[in-house]
This record gives sequence, C-alpha cells and structure tokens, in this order.
Amino acid sequence: MHQTPTTPTTGDRQDTAGRPRRGLAEKRQAITRAARTVFGRDGYTRASIDAIATEAGVSTRTIYNHFAGKELLFQTVVQESATQVGDAQLDIIDRRLGKVTDLEADLTAFALAWVAPLTEFADHFGLVRQINAEARHLPKAALDAWQEAGPRRVFAALARRFAELAEEGWLQAPDPGRAATHFVLLTATDVTQRSYWGAYPLDAAETEEIVTAGVQAFLRAYAPSKR
Repeated sequence: MHQTPTTPTTGDRQDTAGRPRRGLAEKRQAITRAARTVFGRDGYTRASIDAIATEAGVSTRTIYNHFAGKELLFQTVVQESATQVGDAQLDIIDRRLGKVTDLEADLTAFALAWVAPLTEFADHFGLVRQINAEARHLPKAALDAWQEAGPRRVFAALARRFAELAEEGWLQAPDPGRAATHFVLLTATDVTQRSYWGAYPLDAAETEEIVTAGVQAFLRAYAPSKR
C-alpha cells in the first residue's frame, strides 16, 4: 500500500515567487477526472491509486501530493461530480418550471429534461451505479457529501418550486417535499432503473411514454380539483 509522501515531486514544487512551476490546478483536474472514470468503472473497493495514476498520466506520488489517500479522493470526486450534475438539474428547474402556462405540458417537458443528464453525464452516473452497489462498503463521509451536493440540494429546490406552484394555485400540495419525491418516483425513477442509470439508454419513445404516464398519475394526486 502506498504511503503519503512528505516531499513534493520536482514538478509540483513552486518557484521563489510562490507560483507553481507546472499547472497544479490542471494536474488536480486530470487526477479527479481520471478517478471519476476509474471509480465508475471498477467501483471504490477495486479501484487503486495505481490505476488512477495510469489513467491520469501522472505518478502515484503526484496523486498523494494532492490527496491524502483513496478515501479523500473518492469523496472529492463524488462531491464535485454531484455538484456539477446538481447545478445542471437546478438549471432545468429554473428553465422548465420558472413560468408555468400549461401544467401537464410543462411538467412533462421538465421531466424529460430531468432524465436527460443520464446520458449527458455518463461518468457521473457510472459513479452512482457503483455507489448503489457498494454503499455498505463506502466511507460514510463520501455518501453524505454526495447526497448534500446533489440529491438533497436538488430535491429541496424542487420542493420549493412545488410550494410556489401550490401558492399560485397550480398544485394542491400541502407537503411539497413529499410531492417532489412522488413526482420524481413517478417520472424519472423508472427510466433510471430500466436504463441502469444510463448504462443502457432507453429510446426516446419509451422514455416519453414512461414520463407522460408518470405526469398524468402525479396530476391525479396533486392537481387542484378546478382551475
């Protein structure tokens, strides 16, 4: 097992002005990008620092200069990846639900956009597949970081928007958080599970059929009796 080195490599030393001689930020980015690929492919338990170093084109010593070990690297990767995908989903909430004019049509368009990141962020959802498979063997701090940066943050935003839609008379949702959970379960979860988190993407017609039926079921529960 590799030990954390105490001396930085020549390529990581700084000049007398305190500026890195080489692009440390770019190197760190290469490491986290490679780690996302390796963790998504091999899982946390089987992934090795050697494999990540090879994928990144750096030495293991360089990785340890940036991260204390595999656990911290994994936590960093899942947190940064979840933040990126979460930001994209927050943008979808703003764009698709910012102004509702036709509730069923707007919710359907929103749900279709919501599931699109399965293919747009394939590396991230490779990580999610491994997280679901290995949850009992993963560092709890990494799981919490993933949830806070991604799912919890996004669900909270969706719940806030549903609360606003309820205030505007579009929804009857006394518990907006539960409504948000039900919406995602009815529209996105089936797409996610059938496609194995994007590993085997569904065709557009099947996705649309699932989403449309889910939105209709959601509205039977949450649409106001009259509008």
